[in-house]
Amino acid sequence: MSDSQNEDIGLCKEKSFQAFFNTNATLLRNYLYYKFGGLEDIDDIVQDSFIKLWDNCTKVTTKTAKSYLFRIAINQSNSLLRHETVKLKHQKEVKQINNNTNHESPEYILEEKEFMAKLEKAISSLPDRQREVFLLNRIEKKTYREIAELSNVSVKAIEKLMHKALLKLRTEIDNLP
Repeated sequence: MSDSQNEDIGLCKEKSFQAFFNTNATLLRNYLYYKFGGLEDIDDIVQDSFIKLWDNCTKVTTKTAKSYLFRIAINQSNSLLRHETVKLKHQKEVKQINNNTNHESPEYILEEKEFMAKLEKAISSLPDRQREVFLLNRIEKKTYREIAELSNVSVKAIEKLMHKALLKLRTEIDNLP
């Protein structure tokens, strides 16, 4: 009988395998943690790798067992990461579809139209100066400084007018049916 056959049989013995496990389980777990970070299934991967090694103990020599074990674990980890990536991609797609569906639903469109009508009514009820400042800032995207220069007033005056306009709009929109 050759030496490699003796080694193969040695790894298949329960005590030899237990010693191999005790020596390498923590090393493998630490390696996977280092290589793949906080992968939740590291302990399962370590266990599955040792099971596959046990199932193939007659095909693996003691000299190659460690590299074989690590290769199994790396392949399983990569496979799991690919699977997780696919799952996340599909979850993202489903979420995007749900978001698009919600914004195009008749209920959403109706609510949006009702809100816009309330907003237009509230804006039209603002005093002239407040309405002017609000529209220049929010619709035409002018800064308070630009509005102040156009109106020949201080920036503080514009800030105060805008503050009053926003307060009134919030109150008006909340009170409208």
